[in-house]
Amino acid sequence: MKKYNYYNLFFIFIIASIVGWLVEGTYTYIKKGLIINHSALVIGPFNIAYGICACLLSALLLKYKDEDNFKIFLIGFIGGSVIEYIMSLGMELVIGFTAWDYSKKFLNINGRICLTYSIYWGILSILWIKYCYPLIIKLIEKLNYKVGKKIIIWLTIFLLFDTALTFSAINRAREKEKGVPPSNTYEKMLDKTFNKDYLKNMFNNNWE
Repeated sequence: MKKYNYYNLFFIFIIASIVGWLVEGTYTYIKKGLIINHSALVIGPFNIAYGICACLLSALLLKYKDEDNFKIFLIGFIGGSVIEYIMSLGMELVIGFTAWDYSKKFLNINGRICLTYSIYWGILSILWIKYCYPLIIKLIEKLNYKVGKKIIIWLTIFLLFDTALTFSAINRAREKEKGVPPSNTYEKMLDKTFNKDYLKNMFNNNWE
């Protein structure tokens, strides 16, 4: 991350987003027998919460990577909890709900964070900075830099488009709930493709 800060962070974001999507989907299927699309965007396997957390944890923990595990655990425990709380609050302010609710968990704060998952953050921080981060950096360094820059440009354009489409789909689904009919072909497409049922599956049925 010293030579190409944004370059490395971008690939960390993409890799963590996809791995997070796979982990969440696998966990839900094993635990509940349900197939849920845990992507935060309507197109593609991108659980951006994992991507953001991976980047923030990298920035937070990199200078402590050679410290003892207990210190890394404490930093991850506190830092991860703060990140999760802010992300939950931000999601609620922007789209009106969050994809998780810990209100029934032991020692939770406003249902946004809880002791169990804060402990997970601490353990994950050790695994991430000691093992996952160095491995991912090695993989990134093997990629031709010019090719990597082109990938970043095209993926950035796609993610911006995907984000705009996601917000459009959410807004249109809420309008449809209020009985507002589609006014153009684009809104008809949203009603048919990225409708309320599709979004409920994405956001773990927490649609309101």
